[in-house]
Amino acid sequence: MDDGFDPSRLAAPDSLSMLRSAATERIRQALGSDGLAKATPLGLAEAANEALDALVGRLDARPSLTEQRTILRDIVDVLKHERAAGAPHPPAAADIQPQDPLAEVELPVAPEARNRRQLQVKAEVMPLLMQRIDISVASALGAQELRAQIAGIVQEIIVDLKIQLNASELRSIVRLLVDDMVGLGPLEPLLADETITDIMVNGPHMIYVERRGKLELTDVQFRDDAHVLHVATRIVTDVGRRVDESTPLVDARLKDGSRVNIIIPPLAIDGPTVAIRKFSRKEITLDVMARQANMSLDMATVLKIAGRARLNILISGGTGSGKTTLLNAMSRMIDHGERTITIEDAAELQLQQPHVVRLETRPSNIEGEGEITMRHLVKNALRMRPDRIILGEIRGEEAIDMLQAMNTGHDGSMGTIHSNTPRDALTRLENMVAMTGFKLPPEAVREQIQSAIHLIVQVSRMRDGKRRITQVTEITGMEGEVVTTQDLFKYVYEGENPDGGLLGRFDCTNLRPHFLQRAEYFGLGTRLLEAMGCRAT
Repeated sequence: MDDGFDPSRLAAPDSLSMLRSAATERIRQALGSDGLAKATPLGLAEAANEALDALVGRLDARPSLTEQRTILRDIVDVLKHERAAGAPHPPAAADIQPQDPLAEVELPVAPEARNRRQLQVKAEVMPLLMQRIDISVASALGAQELRAQIAGIVQEIIVDLKIQLNASELRSIVRLLVDDMVGLGPLEPLLADETITDIMVNGPHMIYVERRGKLELTDVQFRDDAHVLHVATRIVTDVGRRVDESTPLVDARLKDGSRVNIIIPPLAIDGPTVAIRKFSRKEITLDVMARQANMSLDMATVLKIAGRARLNILISGGTGSGKTTLLNAMSRMIDHGERTITIEDAAELQLQQPHVVRLETRPSNIEGEGEITMRHLVKNALRMRPDRIILGEIRGEEAIDMLQAMNTGHDGSMGTIHSNTPRDALTRLENMVAMTGFKLPPEAVREQIQSAIHLIVQVSRMRDGKRRITQVTEITGMEGEVVTTQDLFKYVYEGENPDGGLLGRFDCTNLRPHFLQRAEYFGLGTRLLEAMGCRAT
């Protein structure tokens, strides 16, 4: 299987290549084969960071931060590849004892805080460092220059305090101090780890991450609740928002586009809580999702046709099911000549088209004024000559305006909604329209829904952690007062393998889609029938 790793990247005859090779060899020698086999992805990233820092510090002409990040990714790729190649084979299926599904769940035990001595030294050094450095000047420096200055001051402080540290420990403490001063403190290594998709801070000593769809407790820790609140405040301040007792919950985003939700006391009973949905740097397409078995190839083809034929599409699913990822992938079928307007609470869509206008809501100020809602933005978008409107999430009164937009010539619009099934999505839309206060009879609302939306795609994060498209459902019309639908594809669960992964298949119903005529108009009718297994007539 091709994992995308290309060793030739490290063989180019240039100085950066030599730096990669030297840092990689340094880590191999430091960890040894046993240490490499046992190292976590986060541990590898930290080891790479330390090794690169040590080598860069000896160079006259230092590489840029972008080049250093590229080198770090390459080093970690190499080490992961070597670790995987040398990993022991998993036990045979017969040797695996299945776990009783009705056994009581054991409470998680927090791992011992990583490098506790370094954290203690950092706590001693930080107050003295703050007395000797001008924060306003420090924040204007580049990361490498700031590290160099802090390293010199820290060495002086350590001598004064008579603390014994080796070179590696000193670099780690400097990194911790820099992260605290100009970064997001203990969260920085988690943000740098590309295997992590979500970070959840439940308290200073309980930080969870999601890897490959599974949650795990980390050994990363804050000092206390005040430390968590300090980092949370830094996040919202960077985007012009605030978090305090008058505004105890905030949606924001990091500079890289990662989405952040923060909630503090008195609403959060046990202390400040931070949830980060990381911005993925990976290019996810419908073809990639098919290769990852998130859907079948035929499903990917039908969704491509739906996007190209300008169907109005609703993506439905639970929290963390992959709705936004699928919406990003679907948006790649938008023609570059179309004007697209995106509307979100916290901008995270990654449309690649050149003609995109991104709009984001705004909360009210401390006097309760100045709020700009999704509904305001949808109404304004209609005056901006859009070809398509994309809503990051439909969850309130904006539903009525979105339906009207879909019904008035803005074909190809898309949005996401929180619901468990396509039928539930229709019910939620109906309820959202009722929230507007318009006294429309239910049958009139349903008529508008069935004429506006063509396709509902249901996404689920299943219990093995994998995201799958479980239903592709077409809205076919009205029968009496009921919106009628037909499933085009459905995921069928078949069992479980010894490793806990779910077994199943993506069934095609072989029904002739009602949007066939529209697909034919775009020259895609034959492709649609082939993907659905239908015979052309």
